[in-house]
Amino acid sequence: MAVLIDYKNVEVRQADQIVLHDVNLHVENGEMIYLLGKVGSGKSSLMKTLYGALPVASGEAHVLEYDMTRIRRRKLPYLRRRLGIIFQDYKLLTDRSVEENLLFVLRATGWSDKKLMKAHVLEVLQQVGMENKAYKKPYELSGGEQQRVVIARALLNSPEMILADEPTGNLDAETGKEIMDLLYAISQAGITVLMSTHNLNWPENYPGKRWIFENGEVRI
Repeated sequence: MAVLIDYKNVEVRQADQIVLHDVNLHVENGEMIYLLGKVGSGKSSLMKTLYGALPVASGEAHVLEYDMTRIRRRKLPYLRRRLGIIFQDYKLLTDRSVEENLLFVLRATGWSDKKLMKAHVLEVLQQVGMENKAYKKPYELSGGEQQRVVIARALLNSPEMILADEPTGNLDAETGKEIMDLLYAISQAGITVLMSTHNLNWPENYPGKRWIFENGEVRI
């Protein structure tokens, strides 16, 4: 199986403070992985190192074959095109429709055929059950609907891995379960999902590996 993440003796810093030390991770295709720990334990910091928003301070770190200790800034867009990133606060463009939000991403990643782009947007919206809301603006949608659009956005470029930072944190229990159903189905289809969460019910109900963040360490 393809190795997506390979970290050996990695140290992660924020503003010269050591956040995590001696991190050793090995991730392959199709895994469901939960990042568990208190606020400030390093979950988001680690996730940021996976897409180059935070540099790796030391150790050996490879993500999708990119050396994260040496990666050049101009290479980051190519890495990020192979990842789907889901933020807790959605980060949708509020001045345009759902469809336009997704078309914007396709244009930014090199798509140009308008007919193919529209067809692909419809396809990913169908995957997340939002095909009938393509004309809506984000503020016209519920939190759960906005998160579905964010997941659709993450799927646009057929990612090899999805990074989800507290994707159910702002949702009620029922809507959170719907989002978990969707993310778990994605992992079962062969796309690795890394998800940070404070909800310990999710790992119980949707089995996967657990990474425990505590005292500057990651226990596998």
